[in-house]
Amino acid sequence: MTDLTDLAAEICTAWGPLAQAPKLIVNRENAVFEVQLASGARGALRLHRVGYQTVDSILSELRWTERLAKAGFACPVPLRTSDGALTVQRDNAPMASLIGWIDAEPIADMNDEEGPEPSLYQSVGAMIGTLHNRTDQIDLAGITRPFWSRETLLGETPIWGCFWENPALTSEDKALLQDARAKADAALSELAEPDIGLIHADLLQENILHRDGDLWLIDFDDAGFGYRLYDLGTALVQHVYDPRYAAFCDALRRGYEDARGVQVRSEDLQLFTLLRGFASCGWIISRAAANDPIHQVYADRAVMLAREFVG
Repeated sequence: MTDLTDLAAEICTAWGPLAQAPKLIVNRENAVFEVQLASGARGALRLHRVGYQTVDSILSELRWTERLAKAGFACPVPLRTSDGALTVQRDNAPMASLIGWIDAEPIADMNDEEGPEPSLYQSVGAMIGTLHNRTDQIDLAGITRPFWSRETLLGETPIWGCFWENPALTSEDKALLQDARAKADAALSELAEPDIGLIHADLLQENILHRDGDLWLIDFDDAGFGYRLYDLGTALVQHVYDPRYAAFCDALRRGYEDARGVQVRSEDLQLFTLLRGFASCGWIISRAAANDPIHQVYADRAVMLAREFVG
């Protein structure tokens, strides 16, 4: 076993003896392990990346999802330790948490990895609307999360970095993004009574699981308070190059409107999809070498969205 796996195995004793060694699934923002306890419980152990979220923020995420699950929303259930704690903190080790395993697959892998059909996004929209409804109904005491606000999306220090400084952008691209940034800021300021509350903020295909027609939402690591419609823009951003994009938008909007009881304007979908494209363009800056071609992928998408938005 690697040192990281050894650490995961040692930390897991807080939940009880293991049936087998932890299995590393991914090591990106957090190191995530599949865990099987001797009790029969199966879960996903997260070793939270130091400095990415505060202790209070991690605890708040777990409190939110625990309360959501109790309210009937389809999300992972945090598993408490033998002492009833939500997290474990050992000396010189990342904070750890364990959530219940969901035996389902990402919608990104549907249809032999070609991805979901647009029609599925009516159900995705309904799931997002239900998430927002349940959140408005539960107790939010003790929940402190970052704000996906106008300032932290478009100000001088966005949460995920200064997207206009992506190394793949040309000088012309940067000027276009600055124009779109100013126009988007004005559009946000002009929103009449925007719906603001706790949002997932990372509703990508890999974070939506499916099995037998049911959907689950996972990975609340970037959740925070913000514009509810940002969740819709995030759900759409991976489909902007798809020739069926309009169908994705229509299906998502129908599902959300029916569940949430609100109307969503097409211009707002465009605005919040742009904002997610900007955020991702900034997110990659600190996660890849400056000469990594992955920067171009995020930059090109942000430029395309900005060009359409500026119009």
